[in-house]
Amino acid sequence: MKIFAVVIGFILILGSLGSALVFLMRDKGKTNRTVNALAMRVGFSILLFVLILASYKMGWIAPTGIR
Repeated sequence: MKIFAVVIGFILILGSLGSALVFLMRDKGKTNRTVNALAMRVGFSILLFVLILASYKMGWIAPTGIR
């Protein structure tokens, strides 16, 4: 379940980045859809980072270090 949440987060981030590229190519800068998609990507990235920090603080995940 832990990995599943992170994978879903990465998929959302990459999907938003891909949609921004599509909007950039189609709209040629005439609309704000590219900016909105990139803003969503930043929001998803921050949410994923906070989720990982909260999971560490609650003890759901633990650092293993380099072996």
